Amino acid sequence: MTKPDFSQMTKQELRAYVLAHRDDLEAFYAYVDRMKQQPGVIVTSMEQLEQLIREREDNQTSRTD
Repeated sequence: MTKPDFSQMTKQELRAYVLAHRDDLEAFYAYVDRMKQQPGVIVTSMEQLEQLIREREDNQTSRTD
């Protein structure tokens, strides 16, 4: 099986891939590297990443209510 080119994925596509393939450390690190490009975000574990994603989704949901 060929791995996708993570550099060509959007942030949302990469996030979905990481969540669907939780054992894929290469994808996780690609996502972390992408997140590090945003100021103020430091991700050190998969659990923290999942929490950040949940918080952002909750914030987006509360903005649309």
